[in-house]
Amino acid sequence: MRLLGIFIALALLFAAPLFIFGDRFDIALEGERGVAWLQGCGSWAWAAGSGLIIADLVLPIPATAVMAALGITYGLVVGGLLSGSASFIAGAIAYAATRMMGPRAAEFLVGRKDLRRATTFFERSGGYAVAMSRPLPLLPEVVACLAGLARMPARAFFLALACGSLPSGFVYAGVGALAVDRPLIALALGVIIPVLFWTIARGLLGVKQA
Repeated sequence: MRLLGIFIALALLFAAPLFIFGDRFDIALEGERGVAWLQGCGSWAWAAGSGLIIADLVLPIPATAVMAALGITYGLVVGGLLSGSASFIAGAIAYAATRMMGPRAAEFLVGRKDLRRATTFFERSGGYAVAMSRPLPLLPEVVACLAGLARMPARAFFLALACGSLPSGFVYAGVGALAVDRPLIALALGVIIPVLFWTIARGLLGVKQA
């Protein structure tokens, strides 16, 4: 039950900025407004876009809209690399922040029994959870924090994070670059492709995950 409480607490923590700021970031960064703002940054548009995606950790940034804007601005390849890299950095920060708390603090927060369950889950199947969560709202930060709290093996976590972040970045940058107006298809591809990448990568590199 403590683990469920931590999950809910993390979800509320990351959702809190949405209640504070409302939809002002959505209004400012969705569609043509977001592209205009990004391109208005000139030669620093790449840094501004990447920074916004990373800032989604603490602000209600429409990260997928920013990724699409990067795709429009820089094209599929460069926009995808920028989007995927920024998503990877955001996940790495969330993981590192909770992992640095150490096992004693984690046990205090979650309880020994629930921490053992979480550790077992992330050791066995955490890769799928990490990879699948990247294109979804709210869940990427929560899953990455829980993975750090449960001390998911770093090799498996960062591989799964790359398998989730990079394909998702290319998918949403492609939505912008190719002017695709199929959000549900983009979301589906953003989930399915990371799972396929993770399944292949863990087998090739011998990462032990169920």
